[in-house]
Formats: sequence, C-alpha cells, structure tokens
Amino acid sequence: MVFSSSVFLFLFLPLFLGLYYVTPFRYRSAVILLGSYSFYAWWRVDFLALFIAVTLWNYIIAIRIDGAASALIKKRWLTLGIVGNLSTLGYFKYANFGVDSINALLVEMGANPLALGNVILPIGISFYIFQAISYLVDVYREDTPPTKRFIDFAAFIALFPQLIAGPVLRYKDLADQFEYRTHTYAKFSEGASRFMQGFIKKVFIADTIAPIADFAFGSSDPSMADAWLGAIVYAIQLYFDFSGYSDMAIGLGLMMGFRFPENFNQPYISQSITEFWRRWHISLSSWLRDYLYIPLGGSRGGELFTYRNLFLTMLLGGLWHGANWTFVLWGVWHGGWLAVERALGIKPGGPFIFTRWIFCLFLVLMGWVLFRATDVSEALRMYSAMFGASEIGLSVDMALSISTLQIITIGIAVAVIVVHSMRIRVFNFDRFKVSRRGAAVLLAAQVPLFVLSVSKLIASSYSPFLYFQF
Repeated sequence: MVFSSSVFLFLFLPLFLGLYYVTPFRYRSAVILLGSYSFYAWWRVDFLALFIAVTLWNYIIAIRIDGAASALIKKRWLTLGIVGNLSTLGYFKYANFGVDSINALLVEMGANPLALGNVILPIGISFYIFQAISYLVDVYREDTPPTKRFIDFAAFIALFPQLIAGPVLRYKDLADQFEYRTHTYAKFSEGASRFMQGFIKKVFIADTIAPIADFAFGSSDPSMADAWLGAIVYAIQLYFDFSGYSDMAIGLGLMMGFRFPENFNQPYISQSITEFWRRWHISLSSWLRDYLYIPLGGSRGGELFTYRNLFLTMLLGGLWHGANWTFVLWGVWHGGWLAVERALGIKPGGPFIFTRWIFCLFLVLMGWVLFRATDVSEALRMYSAMFGASEIGLSVDMALSISTLQIITIGIAVAVIVVHSMRIRVFNFDRFKVSRRGAAVLLAAQVPLFVLSVSKLIASSYSPFLYFQF
C-alpha cells in the first residue's frame, strides 16, 4: 500500500484515523501498531514476521545495554545488536549484489558461478534498520533511556507515515511525544494541508514528467538534448517525488499529533555539495554524521583523516541507497567532492554567487545520472551523449513522446523551485514558518490541485515512490 493510492486515501486512512481518535490516548500506541502492521502486511504478510523479529531484537538488546554491569559489557551488547541489524540488512539487501559481483569475476576466470536463489528486498528495511541502530546507540550513549513500554517502541519502529521512505526518525526525538502529544484542530489542519502538498508534488508533478526521464535513460542511443533533458527532468522528478513523500509523512504525523523533523529545505539553491547535504534528505545526512562520520573520528584526527572519514561516510551512504555499483560510485562522487570542498575551505551559506550555484547544480546533476541509471553501462551511455558523442538536437522519438501537459508541468515545477529558492536565498524567508493568513491561502490553493491529483491518480496506473526501492 502506498499513500498515492485509492485504497489508502479512501479506505485505510479514514478507518485508521476514525479508530485512532475514538481510542483513549493510553491505547493509541496499540492502534498505531496494528494500523502500521496492517499497512506493511498489505505488501507481503510473510515479511511482517521479519519486521516484528527486528523490533523484538532491538528492544531486548537495549534493555541489556541499559542494565549492563560494566562499560565493557555494555559495548558487547551494543556490538551484538548492531551486528544483528547489519547482518539482516546485509543479507536481504546485498546478498544478490555480492553473489552477482563474485560470479562476474568467476566467469571471467573461467570458473562456474555460484548459485543463489533471488533474495527479495523487504520494503523500508533500510529505514527501520537505521532507526533501530540509532536507538541502540542512543541508549548506549545514555542520550535516551530504554523505552518504558514495548508497545511504544514497536509503534515507533512501525510508524506507518515514515515506515517506507523516512524521514529517518530517532526514538529520543519522539519519546516525549509517545508520553504526551496534543491533538488539536489547528495541528490536524496543518497536517492535512501538508499531506495535500506532498500528494500534489508526487502525483501531479513527479508522475507526470517521469516518462521523459524513463525515455532518455531507456534509450539505446540518446541524443545530447535527449540526455540533458532526461537528466534534468529526473532531478526534478526525484525531488518532487521524495520531498512529496516526506511532506505526506510529516502531514500524516501531524494528523496523529506527532511532529516529525523536516527532511528537505530547498536543496537546489545550494552553492556547494556540503550545503546540498544540509538541505537534501536532512534526516539521513544527520544520521550519517552522528552514527557514522563522528564514530569514524570526524574531524578530530587531522585533515587527511577528515577527508577519509567524509569519503567513507558518503561511500557507505551510497551503498545504503542500493546494492548496485552505480550507488557506490554515486557515494564516491559525493564523498570526493565533500573532501575537496573541505580542503579548499568551502563552507555552506554565504552570499549568493551565480557561478558557485551553477557549478553545484552541475555536480548534483552528474551524480543523479549515476543514481538513476540501472547499471554503469547505462550511466556511461548517458554521459557520452551529454558531452557530445551523439546527435545534438532532440531526437524525433523523444520529441513525439513529450506532451503539452508535461511541458507545462516542467515549467510549473521549475517555477515552484525558483520562487521558494528566491524566498530563502534572497529574502531570507523561512519556508517552515507560515502566517495563519498564509496557511489559509495555501490551503485554498491546494484543494483544487489536490482534487485534480486524486482524479489523475484514479485514472492512472500504480506508481510507487522512487525511494521504495531503498
């Protein structure tokens, strides 16, 4: 089940919210848990058992960490918990990739390949494993006590608004909200507005322009214009798709009384890769910083160690996104530029400089080609076309495949990005703070677009969020 589906909008969500609000507060974690398990089981019931096992594992390990008699025993329990989590993630996410890579080498050497049945990737596993690891580490660091009630921890891990594609939450940030949270008309209205905003981003914009990117990346011989158009459109599609999901997740959380951290803040106004990662997928960036970069040593061991730690953090961050050499190279690309910017003393923020902004956009776009490509060969084919190894103009097939609606939608998407970017960069406007009158105007503008988006959804085929594959 996905947010952008008729089943979710017209069946699951009304039933869940109705049951949630008639239930006394002390039992609402149970309603969240049952609703979230139903939401997850809609995809595959058998993987729900794995989900529950991961939850029990981390709940027990956290109790053991908290009750350990010495620092050494605490560390051993933490190590056991992390190894268990990473082993689960490693098997389901990387077994196929590892065996395929080994088999490629074996075939080159003339040996027989290894046999392994196809391992199915459980949706959302990267997100809930990372959340579980952060919980164990926070308990170990004494940043948060272990949860008092198992039902609250299980509900946190399973919380359906962010279960499939984030934001990556930390229990310490929501612990107080499980103890007490407000349910007001104003908060529910804010959540409904935010949900509609994300829905419009996903269905009205991202899904409409997606075929252009699909055509360019799927072409065996794209022209230069095809390749550049496909890469640019994919950058727009990915942003509206993923930030749309985050908006919907945050909105659903508000409708349930929770306030989740923001996950995007106009990343395409960034003037450096360092700034980009402070604006794109913020919850993952901060997770990688706190639970990977800093434990590796951060910037404490001198410049060379800092460059190494930046590089390794993004390399592993790329691998987290998917079991494919394209994601590894994408992580290498970003990690390398983070290290270069650190060496050059480039810091985020500062006055707007057009050339810095354009160069940063170019670097991000080159990275998105790797991110979108199904394999390295496809990425190289796109790069080759982008830099003049084929015809320059738009191909006939691409031109015929683009509709007027898609052209208009691209224009709307670019206008939205530019307007919001100008408000932040030029007028220093905080996009997360809107006046009551502004909120009313925004809601009034969203309703007809939301209705159009729902109509489009009903008339179209199933379209999952791009980050579901991670």
